[in-house]
Amino acid sequence: MKFIFADSLDYVDPAFDFIADRSPAERQPYWDDAYPHEILGYAPYDGVLVSKGIVGDHRVKGKYTASQARRFELVGARKFLRLDKPEFAHLDIFGDCGAFTYVNEERPPYSPAEIAEFYDDCGFTHGCSVDHIIFDFDVAAKGLDGGSNDAKDRFEITLENADAFRREAEAIDALFKPLGVVQGWSPDSMAEAARRLVAMGYDYLALGGMVPLKSPEIKQCLAAIRDVVPPATRLHILGFAKADDIDSFHSYDIASFDTTSPLIRAFKDAKQNYYLPGNGLGLRYFTSIRVPQALENPRLQRTVKRGVFRAEDLVTMESAALSSLRAFDRGEAGIEETLQNVLVYSAPLVEEKPFEDCKDATSMVRLATRYRDTLESKPWKQCSCSICEHAAVDVIIFRGSNRNKRRGIHNLAVYKDHIERLDLKRALT
Repeated sequence: MKFIFADSLDYVDPAFDFIADRSPAERQPYWDDAYPHEILGYAPYDGVLVSKGIVGDHRVKGKYTASQARRFELVGARKFLRLDKPEFAHLDIFGDCGAFTYVNEERPPYSPAEIAEFYDDCGFTHGCSVDHIIFDFDVAAKGLDGGSNDAKDRFEITLENADAFRREAEAIDALFKPLGVVQGWSPDSMAEAARRLVAMGYDYLALGGMVPLKSPEIKQCLAAIRDVVPPATRLHILGFAKADDIDSFHSYDIASFDTTSPLIRAFKDAKQNYYLPGNGLGLRYFTSIRVPQALENPRLQRTVKRGVFRAEDLVTMESAALSSLRAFDRGEAGIEETLQNVLVYSAPLVEEKPFEDCKDATSMVRLATRYRDTLESKPWKQCSCSICEHAAVDVIIFRGSNRNKRRGIHNLAVYKDHIERLDLKRALT
């Protein structure tokens, strides 16, 4: 089972100064930055997925700048992503049309021929057909019953595009492996889409529309699809948001899946921001400690405007929290002192009140419990990856992109090891 990382320009500045809290003045974004496989010294994934919607163009505003998009198409995906070294030659590069970026459009803005040419010109190893996301879902709908008119239109558009995409790939003698994308509003409709894709000649299918579904619903879709496709048909799950639960999906013989979950949870999850291997084959999670920039955080600045705090007092509390955490890391401060300084600064952020006025609030008590667990465990000292060795306690501090994405990259490394352990378990059973 291959873990494919869905990239969105997720790089960090190797020269970032944690104490001064800034990058070198001469830093050039992208050119001086490092992708996960560069800063770790190895690839924490089996491949990378790049969405056409992320790259963008004149029709769809992507995340890439216009010059980055031009360079991507000029030099190709592998060189742009700096995967052109021999040690990364085995990594797959998946292409996706980025259906989420045009979800509100009546039809996809890209033609099958255009996307096939894009994948081939940019050197992708795998390419997904042009789909149109269906958000309807009714687990009880039988056959092709149920589903709105819009869902059924998107179903047919996705299949028509898949047929044309495969033909275009054959016509240009494309070097990438075409994947037919499955869309549907129920397990049965997705199974029917899969059956038709196999009849078209596809032997590798990508399941779309999985992001909002719960694990039991995804499993029902997989079971329905497996019932109608040949056993040799490979399955890929697009945007697999339940990646931490991947072991429970092993019976469906998933060939690959893509996700950003380990990285984005570093800064979008309220509690589970830092990964470590758990007992057995599970994962352990820790809460990162929020120490935002006092003069830049909107919530903190709101307390200043309301007269609850003075800006200079917030800066003093911020400095005390950071200094305590670093002293704690060096063994020069105790846990109680450190936790106290962190919570004093957390109170304006969480409750918009002085600590003494809200220390017994449920939110503060829960936060104190999670932070104490993080400080007592010192998870960053249990990891030998290059990020944790270099950043030390700063990897657990929730503060700015260079810390948060470093923590996310650490999570990718832990998650890749998790997948390998699961695969080893299956090989031995």
